[in-house]
Order: sequence, then C-alpha cells, then structure tokens
Amino acid sequence: MASGLRSTRGRGKTIKAPKRHGPEVSVDATWTQLSQNLKEVLNNNAEKLSFEENHRFAYNLVLWKSGALLYKGVMELVVANLAKLAHEDVTPSFPTGAASDPVHQSHEAEMLLKALRRIWDDHTGNMTKLSQLLSYMDRIYTKSADVPQTREAGLKLFFEHILRPPSAIQEHVIAAILSQIQSERDGYVINRSALKECVDVFLSLETEKDGPSAYERDLEPAILKESQKFYASEGEKLIDSCDAPEYLRRVEARFTSEEDRTHHYLSPHSHPPLRKILEDHLLTAHSSTVISLPNSGLDVMIDHNQFDDLARLYRLFIMVPSGLPCLRKALKESVASRGRGVNKASSDPTDIATDTGQGKASGGGKPRIATSAAQTLSLALKWVQDILDLKDHFDQILIRSFKSDREIESALNEVFESVVNSNERCSEFISLFIDDHLKRGLKGKSDTEIDAVLDKTITIFRYVADKDVFERYYKGHLAKRLLHGRSVSDDAERGMLAKLKVECGYQFTHKLEGMFHDMKLSDDTMQAYRTHLEQSNPPDVPISVTVMTSSVWPVTQPNVSCSLPPALGKSCKSFEQFYLSRHSGRRLIWQMSLGNADVKVAFKNRTHELNVSTFALVTLLLFEDLPADEFLTYSEIREATSIEDSELKRHLQSLACAKYKVLKKHPPGREIEETDSFSFNEDFSANLQKIKISTVVSKVETAEERKATKGHVDEERRHQIEACIVRIMKDRKHMTHNDLVHQVARQLSARFAPEPADIKKRIEGLIEREYLERCNDRKSYNYLA
Repeated sequence: MASGLRSTRGRGKTIKAPKRHGPEVSVDATWTQLSQNLKEVLNNNAEKLSFEENHRFAYNLVLWKSGALLYKGVMELVVANLAKLAHEDVTPSFPTGAASDPVHQSHEAEMLLKALRRIWDDHTGNMTKLSQLLSYMDRIYTKSADVPQTREAGLKLFFEHILRPPSAIQEHVIAAILSQIQSERDGYVINRSALKECVDVFLSLETEKDGPSAYERDLEPAILKESQKFYASEGEKLIDSCDAPEYLRRVEARFTSEEDRTHHYLSPHSHPPLRKILEDHLLTAHSSTVISLPNSGLDVMIDHNQFDDLARLYRLFIMVPSGLPCLRKALKESVASRGRGVNKASSDPTDIATDTGQGKASGGGKPRIATSAAQTLSLALKWVQDILDLKDHFDQILIRSFKSDREIESALNEVFESVVNSNERCSEFISLFIDDHLKRGLKGKSDTEIDAVLDKTITIFRYVADKDVFERYYKGHLAKRLLHGRSVSDDAERGMLAKLKVECGYQFTHKLEGMFHDMKLSDDTMQAYRTHLEQSNPPDVPISVTVMTSSVWPVTQPNVSCSLPPALGKSCKSFEQFYLSRHSGRRLIWQMSLGNADVKVAFKNRTHELNVSTFALVTLLLFEDLPADEFLTYSEIREATSIEDSELKRHLQSLACAKYKVLKKHPPGREIEETDSFSFNEDFSANLQKIKISTVVSKVETAEERKATKGHVDEERRHQIEACIVRIMKDRKHMTHNDLVHQVARQLSARFAPEPADIKKRIEGLIEREYLERCNDRKSYNYLA
C-alpha cells in the first residue's frame, strides 16, 4: 500500500493504482485465487492460508474498481455454503412424524433445534472471519455502494435462505419449538439450553432493515396462537376436573411456569401477551364459576378458614380488571347471606310481654302467649355476638388473605351496614348487649380485655343508621344501671361514654354525661344530709335519695304515686325540707316506682333480709300487724296503698306468685284477680339469708312500648329536622328545594337518615309558621328573619 502512495511538498496527496506485476496478474486471476481461499475458509480449512495474502487480494480488487465483483462473489459463496449446510445438517434432522411417543417426539425436535444452532454457529463464525478478511471492502466499497457490510449481509442471507417463510426449514423449526414448549407444559423435561440457543437465532435476525426480528414477526405469533388454543382448552379442562382451591393452585402454577419460560428461553417481550392469554382464559373466563363452585368455592373456603387459598384467590383475581369487582361482589353476597341467617335466628315475631299478668291488666282477658323477656334478651345478646364474630372472621380474612385491600374493606363495610340495619331492633339489641356487659359480662376481665369488648361493640354501633334510636335505648339502660348501682365498673362506663363521644360528638353524649354528673351531686347531697341528721333529730327510717334532673334523665316509667306509711313519709319529708332549704326555686317529684328497700321480715322459722321495690314494701307493711289467719282482699290492699291496678298486680305477683312466695294468694294461681285475697306466709323459708325479690319486669320492650318509643323518636326527629332547616336557611337566606333537602340530609346523617318526604313536610310546616317563604318560581325558599 505504501508503494501506491506518493507525497510531495506543497501539493495534495494523490493515490495511484498499484502496479500490476506482470501480465499474469489480473482481476479475474486475483478473484479466482481469492474465491478458492474463501471456500476453504467457509469449509473451516483455513489453517494453512495466509491472512495477509487474502486480505491483500481483497484490498487490490477494491482498488482496481472491482468491489462489486468481489462483493457479489462473496455473497454467492456464502449462499452456496448455506445451501450445503442446510442440506447436510438440517434437512436430515427433520422429524419423521412416525413416533407417537411424546418423549421420542421431543427428542426429534431437540435434534432439529441443535442442528439449526450448529449451522448458525458455523455461519456466524465464518462471517466473522470473512468480515476480518474483507474489512477494507466493508470500509470503502459497501459504504459507497450502499450495501450491508459483510457480517450484516451474512445474517440477512441466513434469514432469506434458511428461515425466511415459506421455507421448509423455518416451518419445521417453529414446529419443533412449539413441540418443545408443549412438552414442557405437559410436564415433560426438555433441553432448555437447546431451545434458548435456537430462539436466540430468531432474535438475532432482522426481517428487514430496522424492522422486527424474525422472532417478533414469525416465531412469537406462532407461540401466542398455540398458547391461546392450549389455555382455552386448559381452562375448560381444569374447571371441569378441579375444585376451587386446586384450580387456583394450577392456575398460579401456570402463571409461574410461563414467567419462568420467558425468563429462561423466550424473549421477555413475550411475557405480557402470554400473561394476557392466561388472564383471559384461566381467570376472566372462569372467575365467577370458580368463586361459586359448590362444596369448594368462596363460601366453603371462608367457612374452613382456608387463608392460603383465599390469598391465592386474591393474588390471581387482582391481575384482571374484572377480578376484584367479582371478588367484592361475591364477598358481599357471602356476608349478606350469613347476615340474613343471623338476623333470622334473632327474629322474634311474637310480641314480648313483661309478664303474664300485664296482658290481662291492660286487656281484661287472658294474656297472649309471649316470648319471655329472658329469651328475648338472650336473642339480643346472641345477635350482637354473632355479628361481632362474623365481623371478626371477615376482618381476619381481610388482613391475612386480602392484604387489607381498601376496596374490599369498603365493600365489607357496606354490606355489614346493610346487615346490621336490616334488623329493625338493632339499636335496642346493641344497647342491651352493652348493658349486659357493663352489668356482669366484664367481671374478672382486665382493662385491656374490657377495652377490646367495648371497641368491638363500637364497631357494630358505627354501622347503625338510626343512632338517635340507639341513644334513647342506651339512655334508658344507663339510667337503670346508675340508679340501681349495677355497673360492674365506673371506668368501663365512662370509657364507653368517651368512645360514643368520639364517634358521635358532644351533642350525642351531653345528656348521658349529665346523668353521671347528677349521680355525683346526689352522692355529695346525701353526704351533706347525713351530716345534717347527725346534728338534728333523725327519722326512724333511714333513706338514700338520688336527685335526677328531669331534662337529662329518661322517663323510664310513668310517675305512679302511692300512700306511704307514716314512718316512711316522715323520712321523705325530712329529706325534702333539707334539699329545698339548700336549693330555692326547685321542686322535687318523688318517683316511687324507681325505689327499692331493704327490710327484715321475721317468719316462723327464720328471719330474712328482703330487698324489694318501694311498692312491694308498702304492700308488705300492711301485713305487719295482721294476725296469721287474717286475710286482706285485693280491694283492701289497693285502697290502703293507692297504687294503680297495673302496678299493684305486678308487685303482688312478685310477692305471691314468683320464686319467693312471702305472701299467700287465695285461691292459688299465677294470675292476680281482683277477687283474690292475700295472707302473710309465715311458713316461708329459704336457704339464703338475704333475698332479692325482683319485680316482674323486662329490660326489653313490649310491642306497645316499642311503638311508643318509635313515636317519641319520630317526634324528636321532626324537631331536629325543623331546627336543621332553620339553621341552614338562617345562614344561607335563599336556597333551592333540592339543595336544602340535600344539606339537611347531610347534616343529620350522623344521627339518622331523614326521608326527603319528611323534610318536605317540615318545610311546609315552617312556611305555615312564617319561618320561610316560597319564592315565585315555587322551587326555592327565602328565610324570614
């Protein structure tokens, strides 16, 4: 090359064609010699060839303006060699199709893939050698002629003459690849290395310049097409032969194997479409069927606490757009079904009577057969506990299997709210449950355990829509606990009150807090009264009085009066004078029906200490000086005590017809008649020294009482709706009807869900009373100051 260049000072460099050494040296001769040597290179016999000589041959041909001859000749040699390699190595490896054994078929496919890889390795090795020998041609000629360089051209020729469709080689190779993939899907072990090496060949070949690879254009579509057919069939086969957990395990294994497949020998580019095929045919197509499979579906997995299977169900279903909505719907149906069972088990279609005598007192005939108060209380406690257990169960599933998914949690809250409010007596039952726990259910429990029980109860209370109804029941039960001293823990009472305050605000609990405040003031008052009695002449009968603010405490019973014995009346008068001397302008109304007394009663064999109601005490004292063989008629007792019939019959039944019969009824029987007479049972005896004679009364409501409660609640709601309307309109001055109804419903939703029709009625009432006026458009209102 140096002999072809000459340098002179002050002039540009020029390149002269090399001198030809003798007439025998020509382009044809040079190409003839070079082509023979290149054939040896392609036949892997280049050990004795001179790299420098062959490089110079190619170099000279380019300089002699014979680059086209050289380029074309080399390509023809490469094509001829490819044809030879295909004929000698690949074609004999085509599967015969005679073998029916899957293992033998897999072996034949593997042999073909290995053969293709061998000629690929041979070809690429040859092209590397040629590109080194023809490096000058690649630098000078290919660029000016705008043709691919040697190596790129070699890859293109391999594709065109070996793998370009409709090449029989490509057809057999793709079939072999699909066969290997199918064998592995069927559970057979294949040679992944051979498969990967063959797939790499497709990935290395471009079908056109800057176009898709042979893998993307030819191999991947075939793989996806076969995969779609396989998994469409696989989904149907699995759904027919597997139970739900097994189906989910198989599907998850398929997802894992396909991901592993694309990682080890297919292109990562194939993973998304393959995953989509699995999602469509194994999940989307069968999700609702899997969930509802009898004896193994979602309900069965929930019943048997199959947390791992449920977690697998969640992992798979969130892969597809329809999966999570399908799971949410199924969960809601599952909870709703269980909730209906709980509500049905607690339903009590029979009216509840507080005692068998009340029906006759109120109606004058035979009492109806009714469920006892104890049974109804048991139903209430069971209902709340069943709801709590159901909530705990699904909360555990939510945490352990569904990763606390917000959408699922929201769905569960929706359905639990529906289940709770489907029970018309949910407010009463929850209040009874709290009442029972605060009276006896928390005994022996630690503060942590108590707090956990109250937190769970608040969870159920949170679902109650009509919180004002709950407030009414809770207030009544709390009043009885406070007045009768039955709370197991003041701290638990106040803790529950604090939780209700957090949930519903100060307005919800301020009257409940007022009840606690009254109890504290009453304790202070009684302490001062006892101090006062020490400095004066005390009455013969000591009493303890609880003073209640009438606007704070619920009216649990009507104010029934009675004629007190002189000694007891003197004690009441003493306290009244003391109290009014400290609080001017106040008035005391004695609620005798809420009182109780401890009295010692001497029977023939033993003296017992009885705890009775005030009315029972007044009745018992009538027999104090009565000879043992004397009787008092019902009319005489009523005249002496001035107690109304319904209350008198109830308390006489407690004294003469219940477990502890300290009075005798003549004639004997369970019911109190106005023709009955009574005598003192001096032969009464019991194992206990102290006996509590409970009045026949229920903590649960009768049908009439429930009706009255509903009436009171409706009345309060009317006032609350009107107050809310006035408050909103006073601030806004002018509003359309729809906006006003929406605002009222939103502001009152924390206490109850008002009906639009009820709001409209209250608006009409306020217009009549000139708080509001209707505008000319008849669709909006103005506030009247």
